[in-house]
Amino acid sequence: MSLEITEDKMTVVLDGKVIATGTRTGNAWHVTTWPTPLDRNSAITALSLAERVLTHGEDDPCVMEWRRELAHG
Repeated sequence: MSLEITEDKMTVVLDGKVIATGTRTGNAWHVTTWPTPLDRNSAITALSLAERVLTHGEDDPCVMEWRRELAHG
């Protein structure tokens, strides 16, 4: 996995394919794999979560915990 972060965009790549992106609008980040706007750190977590789901599955303890954390943001 590689995570590229610029001032206005984040991209996570797995096996040469973009699996999720985040775009900044004002102070909020909109991540393609998360339904609500996030702050910068939460956007990074959401992008890491997208990679973790693909590599470890929905039942992975980290996947479940990161989802809980993001939902209570």
